Amino acid sequence: MATVTLNADNLKSTIDKGGIVLIDFWAPWCGPCRAFAPTFEDASNKHADIVFGKVNTDEQQELAEAFEIRGIPTLMAFRDQVLIVSQAGAVPAPMLEDLIREIRALDMKEVRAELTKRPVPEA
Repeated sequence: MATVTLNADNLKSTIDKGGIVLIDFWAPWCGPCRAFAPTFEDASNKHADIVFGKVNTDEQQELAEAFEIRGIPTLMAFRDQVLIVSQAGAVPAPMLEDLIREIRALDMKEVRAELTKRPVPEA
């Protein structure tokens, strides 16, 4: 599966569909982003059951702000609408494959149980 372009109109619905969603927050002028792009694209071709989305932070500044993107590239991974990973910096292909294996292996009932135990931060 090729990567999909995500924006304010389709990002939430993409995550809400469930399953695993990997999102690459990037910008065209960013050297590390351009270097990571083929790795991300290759992984999308190997894992057809995973949604691989890209958010151009220059064009989608509101999304970048909403997701508190402080450096690019930033990789975010969701599983069943739960943010599992948020990591700035280009990820080498073997590390990305390891991350995908770990996300697949998660027991989401356990993850959700852990989340309910955490205190809600006060505003």
